[in-house]
Amino acid sequence: MDKKKDNQEGLHIDNAAFISGDPKGNMFYGAQPMIFELAKKLRNNVTPTEMILWARLKEYFPKLKFRRQHPVSHYVADFYCHSEKLIIEIDGSIHKLEQIKFSDSCRQKNLEDLGIIVLRFTTHEITHDLEVVLQKIDTYLNHSF
Repeated sequence: MDKKKDNQEGLHIDNAAFISGDPKGNMFYGAQPMIFELAKKLRNNVTPTEMILWARLKEYFPKLKFRRQHPVSHYVADFYCHSEKLIIEIDGSIHKLEQIKFSDSCRQKNLEDLGIIVLRFTTHEITHDLEVVLQKIDTYLNHSF
């Protein structure tokens, strides 16, 4: 990783500050370099379902910045909106397995302990009921105060 990174205001800050969770970099919640590398690999191997939701999130919520495959603590979120402290996860068929369900449950609790809300949708919901998915996200965003 580069030693310095531009933040949104164009200021240079150390990656160590970004990773450790200081006020300018807290959107990563202490994510380690290994998680950043994994996120980069996942961004380079986008699934068709992620592409569908990604395109529609940008259209449906133009004032919000969603990040795809974003490092958060020990995890990589499918989609993350820092201003709303919201993660959106897409669950494929593997998430029906008991071991994966347990892992997802632990992950979700850990993320919620950080003050982040996690909304989960199946690939079937994204591919067959996308407007309903977007309405559920919108409902959450309009009722979270």
